[in-house]
Amino acid sequence: MSKLSPATRQKLMGVSTATLASCLFKRGLRTQFIQDVSRLSKSEQNMVGEAFTLRYMPAREDLNPMEVFKDRSHPQRKAVEECPEGAVLVIDSRKDARAASAGGILVGRLMARGVAGIVTDGGLRDSAEIAQLGIPAYHQRPSAPTNLTHHQAIDINVPIGCGDAPVFPGDVIVGDADGVIVLPAHLAQEIAEEAFGMTIFEDFVTEQVRNGRSIMGLYPNTDPQTTIDFEAWKNKVGR
Repeated sequence: MSKLSPATRQKLMGVSTATLASCLFKRGLRTQFIQDVSRLSKSEQNMVGEAFTLRYMPAREDLNPMEVFKDRSHPQRKAVEECPEGAVLVIDSRKDARAASAGGILVGRLMARGVAGIVTDGGLRDSAEIAQLGIPAYHQRPSAPTNLTHHQAIDINVPIGCGDAPVFPGDVIVGDADGVIVLPAHLAQEIAEEAFGMTIFEDFVTEQVRNGRSIMGLYPNTDPQTTIDFEAWKNKVGR
């Protein structure tokens, strides 16, 4: 059963990975942003869900022939069929995009099963097809060859590294137009609430700046008048 509450999920749908990175930095966590991945899908909504992981290792040819896919316990196939509804499949592809981590059919199956998204620090094949699907997808770059040429799926739902970020099963994954960040499970609710409040303040600041106000004392908030103005703005706009 998911430990991510609907309220926390909803808050995370409305905050940026940049704001979340600031919240994590305050807590001494500096390596939670997944490096060198970008959003392939056209969806403008945030991707939010708990991590379900798949780990690849360098392929050893005698253990990784095409026949491995006859085995129903093959880790890649199991990951696609067992990743829970509302979760995010996070793949450790060793930051190697020479071989595809998955393709359009597998990503389509994840979407049909209600999975919230997919992230790999390698590549995805059928990238144009995946881009048109309704499921958020993040990767390093398009990759046509089969994963059998370089990768060997070895384990599911274990701690992994993805784009230099540590990912533990159940961690909360958030993706937006900038990229993907990993929230430790035990901090997710706390950070979501803080980031939600920061986002409201930043919306106020953005409006003020666009109306010609100086950032001095406004951002960051170091002037008591800023707090007064912020509270008045919240009452006015119903935030």
